[in-house]
Amino acid sequence: MTDVDASSQTVKKPPTRKRGPRGEMRQRIFGYVQQRLLQGDPPSVREIRDHVGLRAAQTVQRHLDALVTAGQLERDESGRSRALRLPQVRPQAFLVPLLGQVQAGALTTAVEEPEGFVPVTGTHVGDGLFALRIQGLSMERAGILPGDVVIVRRQADAVDGDIVVALVEDEATVKRLRFEAGHAALHPENPDFEVIHPDPAQLQLLGKVVEVRRYFEGNP
Repeated sequence: MTDVDASSQTVKKPPTRKRGPRGEMRQRIFGYVQQRLLQGDPPSVREIRDHVGLRAAQTVQRHLDALVTAGQLERDESGRSRALRLPQVRPQAFLVPLLGQVQAGALTTAVEEPEGFVPVTGTHVGDGLFALRIQGLSMERAGILPGDVVIVRRQADAVDGDIVVALVEDEATVKRLRFEAGHAALHPENPDFEVIHPDPAQLQLLGKVVEVRRYFEGNP
């Protein structure tokens, strides 16, 4: 057997692990965490580590801390051990004009007297909204009381059962719309008030009530 001179042997270093593009690992971690959170099953640090192929849990934790700092993840303060969640969407508020008062009772002359603006968020934003302050008790059983502010979506038609702002000649009211024998009737939600049966030629729907606000202190 031929002896081999050890000095002639070349010591090979282990292959160097190639790094991906900057931020690639962090986004892989975010993608995995996001998927698990959407499934309602938040992953542990160990599961994240094994999924992305990292060796140290501390490295995973640094990436998670950076994702929280960047706003891609949030800490869950509910006390759960896997305390991560996706950021909650905070809807932008829009201001809609408060156009004065409307009667929830007998018909009253419609006078537009702008009082300011009311902030609105949610699915109704952008639907051509306006607000009115309620007078009268005819809609009390629908939970609409004097001093309440109703948010109204402008529309010229409605379906049976909608609560609407209606104009009869030049007088406005808030009532529940019902169709009786093909004709529109305006129903109160209080037995002390009578149903209004307007002449179809004199009836105009200004909009549908989509929200009711009640203020216990101050006004909008």
